[in-house]
Amino acid sequence: MNPRLLLFFMFFAAFSSPTAAQQDTAIWIRLNRIRTNLTSIPLKNFSLQYERVLGKRFSAAISGRLMPESSLPLKRLILSAIDENQVTKDLIGKMHVSNWAITPELRFYPGKKGYGQGWYIALFYRHAQYTSNDFIVRYADYGGTDGTVLLSGKLVSNTGGLLLGLQKMLGKSLSLDLWLLGPHIGGGRGDFTGIPDRPLTADEQEELREALEDIQISHVRSSATVDSHFASLKLNGLWGGVRAGVSLGVRF
Repeated sequence: MNPRLLLFFMFFAAFSSPTAAQQDTAIWIRLNRIRTNLTSIPLKNFSLQYERVLGKRFSAAISGRLMPESSLPLKRLILSAIDENQVTKDLIGKMHVSNWAITPELRFYPGKKGYGQGWYIALFYRHAQYTSNDFIVRYADYGGTDGTVLLSGKLVSNTGGLLLGLQKMLGKSLSLDLWLLGPHIGGGRGDFTGIPDRPLTADEQEELREALEDIQISHVRSSATVDSHFASLKLNGLWGGVRAGVSLGVRF
């Protein structure tokens, strides 16, 4: 489904559907929730989510996430997962990134309580962008020492997945939302470019091209273009992750 159509559908459903919960005389429920993911804050990610209860079984939510420029979260874990590719390890060790993401979702609450309470399954789509301005690549220059080229650019990903979660009410105003397991997968495409500080010889161009091609990411294809005044690295392939966390919010 086109991401723009999905966003339009969710906003239309959230604000035009009948407030079934308000019409149910057996219960009194607040239809809106705003929350933040507490567990992402130590990872330098700041997020905010809005959820609208559409009826006893369904709700719609949309969340935004922002990470200011910093070193990679969980860098040690990422480095430990890389085999013997020292070029990639050096690159990740010194790299700084910023990113943002938007995630709309539809939730289904199968339990007896419903109306945004208890266990739920969510279908979600995520659009994310990762930007780096210090993608440093080293190569052997004509003097036998290491030269460097500073690349900058961004990687854009579009993924979809399912989330298993549990939401509990804490009194009249607070809610606790547990994102237990939310795998998602899709595609990612990146483009990083840089200009050497001086014209490169033919041998240096070949060395730089090999250094760029040595950057290996699982399930991602890379292609390098190098001439005497320009270097480019393009990435294209599978992209994904897992949503998990503990969110605390208010309902109104």
